[in-house]
Amino acid sequence: MHQSNSPRADFRRGYLTGSFGFCAVSVLTALFAGASLRAQDAVLSGTKVAAAETTSSGPTTTSAQAQTSSKKTSSKKSTASTGATAEIVTQPGLVIRGEEVPSAYGAPPALSRSRFSNLVNAYVLPPGAVYAGLIYEGDALKFDRPDHNFTEEVEIGLPYRFGVAFENAVETYRGTSQERSFSVEARYALADWDKIPFNPTLFVEYKFGIGDILHDEGPPAKPGPGEGRDFLDMHLPLPDAVEGRVLFSEEFAEKLEWALNVFYEQEISGDRGREYGFAQSAMIPVLLEKERLKVGAEMQLTVFSDKGIREDPKTGESARFIIGPTIAWKPTANTRFDVSPLFGVNTDAPRAQVFAVFSYLFGGRETGGEAPTSTRNR
Repeated sequence: MHQSNSPRADFRRGYLTGSFGFCAVSVLTALFAGASLRAQDAVLSGTKVAAAETTSSGPTTTSAQAQTSSKKTSSKKSTASTGATAEIVTQPGLVIRGEEVPSAYGAPPALSRSRFSNLVNAYVLPPGAVYAGLIYEGDALKFDRPDHNFTEEVEIGLPYRFGVAFENAVETYRGTSQERSFSVEARYALADWDKIPFNPTLFVEYKFGIGDILHDEGPPAKPGPGEGRDFLDMHLPLPDAVEGRVLFSEEFAEKLEWALNVFYEQEISGDRGREYGFAQSAMIPVLLEKERLKVGAEMQLTVFSDKGIREDPKTGESARFIIGPTIAWKPTANTRFDVSPLFGVNTDAPRAQVFAVFSYLFGGRETGGEAPTSTRNR
């Protein structure tokens, strides 16, 4: 990893490295020391209705025949009816076991986890909830060697539909590993769930560039002999960047879950790289109970340019479109594993990008939730 000779840069690197340590400790705490969430049970117990009926024998007559008849009649009545009888009717009990994740302001459980899928975020966390995630991204670049990125993410749900998050990214490319960036995020949902169509949520992120730019981020081109190593030896610092997103999410027909992110990112120094586009995902629960297994599709369109590209009309912006399946599996109540193998569609897109996220969610309190999709209408 390249080390800067600037004291200011060294101080900044040390400070952000300390922040990375904080993220690591938070993730370990979430994984091994977090309190387990309890299942939300809705129990309709059986009811019992008792009715008592009292009967008495009829009047007797003074004649012998009447007395004899009365005795026979009384004997028959006594065998048919006791002094008090009780009838018990029991209705069957209905037990519904809901998802273990608390609802965020009425949102379905899957949309109360912060990260809806590998590429897409949705809504906000419940107040007091903590989301910890380990994210892997592998890029099979055209005309170049694979690029591997590992990210730690910790997000905390705050009251009034706010949330804050921290991310630390590590990159490995051509045998060089470096701490790439540290990010601070904030998001705010404009209203409780389903009060506004598609539940818009505002997202803003500031990225502190820590490492170097390890390869050209422009349109893919076949490098000449030794050009890749020469680019690494230049040690071009990764600039800071600001990103804004608008998050949309919704549930359709109590089965289909969907989320869309529209984003815009601008580097504030260096070659002033710029990215904008959208990512969306749709998923449905299958096979397992409690929505433990979901399948769907995911896609992303990214348009990239930098100062050099924008100054050359012949080059134009570089558009990259990827699409593919996505799978989400919850092995336990609080953990989830997502995998998305996505494939490039157009010329500038990478051959393939593989995303994998292991996440852990704990804490939080219910804020007006509803039963999960798999338990409704039973």
